[in-house]
Amino acid sequence: MATIDITNLRKEFGDDGEQIVAVDDVNLEIEDGEFLVFVGPSGCGKTTTLRCVAGLEDVTDGSIEFDGNDVTDQRARDRDVAMVFQNYALYPHMTVRKNIGFPLRLSTKQSTEAINERVEEVAEMLGIEELLGDQPKELSGGQQQRVALGRAIIRDPEVFLMDEPLSNLDAKLRSTMRTELQELQSELGVTTCYVTHDQTEAMAMGDRIAVLNEGELQQVGTASDVYRSPTNEFVAGFIGSPSINTFTAEVEGATLHGPGGFEYTFDDPSVLEGHDRIRVGIRPEDMRLDADGGMPGLVTVVEEMGNENFLYATMGEIDLTARVESKMHPDEGMSVDFGFDEEDIYLFDIDTQQSVKTKTSETDVDYRQFVAND
Repeated sequence: MATIDITNLRKEFGDDGEQIVAVDDVNLEIEDGEFLVFVGPSGCGKTTTLRCVAGLEDVTDGSIEFDGNDVTDQRARDRDVAMVFQNYALYPHMTVRKNIGFPLRLSTKQSTEAINERVEEVAEMLGIEELLGDQPKELSGGQQQRVALGRAIIRDPEVFLMDEPLSNLDAKLRSTMRTELQELQSELGVTTCYVTHDQTEAMAMGDRIAVLNEGELQQVGTASDVYRSPTNEFVAGFIGSPSINTFTAEVEGATLHGPGGFEYTFDDPSVLEGHDRIRVGIRPEDMRLDADGGMPGLVTVVEEMGNENFLYATMGEIDLTARVESKMHPDEGMSVDFGFDEEDIYLFDIDTQQSVKTKTSETDVDYRQFVAND
């Protein structure tokens, strides 16, 4: 296994006339055995970063090290990595057995018997041992994904690199495969870099999440870190579904004045010092229907999700989303007041977009109380 150190990584595309900066001064240390997920919108630089780590792209500036060894200028085939792509890239004329075993036949001098034995071990691990005689065209999407994973696993690499490998699967199968991938990576202990644009997938899978935007690394942390303590307004808005509600408010002493009659007075106004105007954020699940809430809204749509309802409303020219209990079902067109707690308010500097206040940490639950004693 390997640690990966990315230092001042920069990647530019284009000729001398016009340069496009795809990755700009990224610094990141990925721990041995860690499952790290790169996430961000299309064009943010996550796949380019992964390709630089793989050796598929030349680095414009900066360095990449595996276990302290500089691999920046090494060819892809000389790095001990295995990649799984969105396109499974299986050989259509080969059986599953030959597809999985191909990397060993290509790069080692192992006997056919030894390779077949290893293929069967990997296939059993992935639950596809009964498919070894089939060809890719006979397989479902999930089965093809497992074959592609098997072809990567059989190499026993130091690093797995995965570029949106689940994006071609339907929602239910994606959820199943997310769990299987996590269990598999934990069992193998291989350092893994995973790229996705789906923030829900990132939060569900990663030991840590690296959020990128416009080629720059915005924040690295656990799912809880980036959700509860985003470093800036972009991270707060990108991580979380439905997205955080944000708007601009005027600051008068301890009180915020916002659109549509919004007004809120802080018990602790110290966070507002030095600000005449500020950006306010409140997550949908932290909003509740409250007669004296201070956040007036006009309900436009109610989405019934079974176990909860999504309320869509307007506050002046601002759109709001609230995530409430299923029994809360105001009529469309009704005026309501939304309430929230001071600890749940996020504040961002209006010029820099950096966080001024994030959500107050909750006390961790001691899960030992739920463990049964023998």
